[in-house]
Amino acid sequence: MSGVRWAYALNQWDTNIDAFVRTREHERAFKTISISGFSGVEFTAVSFGAWEPFGSPAEIANLYGSLEGLRSFLAECALDAVSSYVYDPFVGFDVEMGRGPDPLDPDAVERIATTAVWFADAVHRLGGDALVVRPVGSAWQTGALSDEQIGTLARLWDEVGRRIAAHDVRLALHVDFLSALRLAEGIDRLLAATDPALVGLALDTAEFAIAGIDPVAFFRSHADRVRHIQLKNARHVVDEAEALTPHAEQFVRTEGGARRIERWFFEPTDEGGLIDFEAFAQAVADADYAGWIVVESDQSPHPAESAMVSGWYVQNVLRPIVEGSARLVEEKK
Repeated sequence: MSGVRWAYALNQWDTNIDAFVRTREHERAFKTISISGFSGVEFTAVSFGAWEPFGSPAEIANLYGSLEGLRSFLAECALDAVSSYVYDPFVGFDVEMGRGPDPLDPDAVERIATTAVWFADAVHRLGGDALVVRPVGSAWQTGALSDEQIGTLARLWDEVGRRIAAHDVRLALHVDFLSALRLAEGIDRLLAATDPALVGLALDTAEFAIAGIDPVAFFRSHADRVRHIQLKNARHVVDEAEALTPHAEQFVRTEGGARRIERWFFEPTDEGGLIDFEAFAQAVADADYAGWIVVESDQSPHPAESAMVSGWYVQNVLRPIVEGSARLVEEKK
């Protein structure tokens, strides 16, 4: 049997500060994800108070009473688990909508680890097993990382990985297309500096492709470190010069940069884009990957439609590749 479980990211529903705050909206989203063929949902850790109902412990308690209450609600919507939480340390949880600690600050370990442990405990109690983290800031902020900075990051994430392992949760570093790790072989240097038993990688197909990294080739060469997969499509590449634009998060990612790109991310399909999803699915099968694959459609103007389109493609194209290869392996045994 394949060890792959399929989930869908909730982020595309939550695009406006007051558009996704009531339980009836949550029920519609969860049921849409379920009927589209997914068994889990991925949450984002954000500190916007009542406007981000799944982003902090307090708001989950306010709406659902407890994590157990939320899991019961998910089960009523025919979902098995929250597969994962996505946590960006730069988001502050001490003060609502505040600024969080910088992973490059050696004194930030305790604050980051404490927050990570809460979300890891939440993921475990909600049936999932992955904490996906943004390991460092953007390229324009730091330039290429020095060996000393890589060492600082390695010590931080080894410690976080060690602490959340006590909750049976795996740490997965998420490299976005503006990340400082895209420069000077930063991904490989950080992976080499961290303990493979404690620190893995979240491979986001679109983020890698936009950064000019072939996700299929990267997965094949780093399958032993991939702990989590996020699956989405992309149509445009951002080179290093564009990634180094001052305030690239706003100017490039949000506003589309000088090219005025309206949308960076798309549903996984075989109808164009930068990623060969069938080849990626085959690579996943060949590596005998076990873990969650989370489909995303960030920026989708029609969340329910995107979930159903993605679900059809997963069920009819990608899942048979992964599970078909898994059956062949079992038969050979």
